[in-house]
Amino acid sequence: MEIRVLRYFLTVVREESITKAAESLHITQPTLSRQLAQMEAEIGVKLFNRGTRKITLTNEGILLRRRAEEILQLVDKTEQELLEQEEQVEGKITIGSGEIASVQLLPDLFASFHQKYPRVTFDLYTATADQVKEQMNQGLVDIGLLLEPINIEKYDFIRLGMKETWVVVMRSDDPLTAKSYITADDLTDKPLILPRRINVQRELASWFGDYYEQLHVLFTSNLNTNAAIMVNSGLAYSLSIEGSLPFWDQTKITYRPLYPLLTATSVLAWKKGQPFSPAATKFIAHVKCFWGIDKC
Repeated sequence: MEIRVLRYFLTVVREESITKAAESLHITQPTLSRQLAQMEAEIGVKLFNRGTRKITLTNEGILLRRRAEEILQLVDKTEQELLEQEEQVEGKITIGSGEIASVQLLPDLFASFHQKYPRVTFDLYTATADQVKEQMNQGLVDIGLLLEPINIEKYDFIRLGMKETWVVVMRSDDPLTAKSYITADDLTDKPLILPRRINVQRELASWFGDYYEQLHVLFTSNLNTNAAIMVNSGLAYSLSIEGSLPFWDQTKITYRPLYPLLTATSVLAWKKGQPFSPAATKFIAHVKCFWGIDKC
């Protein structure tokens, strides 16, 4: 006997009518009648006395009603206990990320997970993708939001749809603010701050082309906040991802996009074969559900 059919049976008992029970269950009357007939055939006894006005139970039906009520109470209690067990998952999940636009996709993910597992907390670790990846390899970071290009051969990942746009950061009173965009030629005689990541430098070198050898690189930097302090002091121009800038005071520093446009993508990744805590395991499953990779 299926739990679903037992619920059908008790609904008929309550309504004393297959027609009314079918309406209550939002199924058709023939479907309900067929399910009940199959149940009677399966257990080999007659359960109902089908009168012209209402349905009553046989002695066997009365016994089944009592047992069905007990079974369904136990099922409901078990489901509730399992739900409570889910809610009792606790622990800390460490998320590593750079200062990029795709971080804006995380709050809704965190909020929906926290609603389901309120005892789980998050540790946000901010660093470059290379540094985050190193921490992931050491088992110190569970999930990484990584700016590409980066080697993710040993990782499971979801590539996020938000584009990361490269810009030039400058003082708000700089003459280059008069331009809508910045070309490679505009930067050949300017002191620059480049990202420390070698893979990213290669991407920028490809964008600069022949101009790259003419650049005056005064600083390299792993995070944009300190680079912005150098920009504000008038020491250099910084090449940065636009997503790291929205909360900066643009009366002091501002930015313009590169032309031709240079963009990048990011991935939310976790290491293959890594033993994770129950909280991190639940979070990875939630990530896959959130972005439609697996069914919820």
